[in-house]
Amino acid sequence: MGQLFDTIQQLVATKSYIVGQHASERLEERGIMEWQVVAGLDGGELLIERLDAEPNPAIEVRECLPDGTEFKAVWSHLRQSGVAKLVTVHFFDRN
Repeated sequence: MGQLFDTIQQLVATKSYIVGQHASERLEERGIMEWQVVAGLDGGELLIERLDAEPNPAIEVRECLPDGTEFKAVWSHLRQSGVAKLVTVHFFDRN
């Protein structure tokens, strides 16, 4: 476990990524800036790799905002295009 995470980190580090429409809407809805998700990936904690996810393999990463608030980012690897895609972001339950 971790190879897909490494691949996505490398793609994002070289700006080879896109932000899906759903992710863009969730970022705005939750007050998270794109740069915060991109910067947080480098120090993020891999939660799970879903190599068999459809239509593309995906990872879930625990990331942290500058104020310490944790959130989960879902990234996928678009193999045909050779880019990473930010699929969605959400906060963990705050109960």
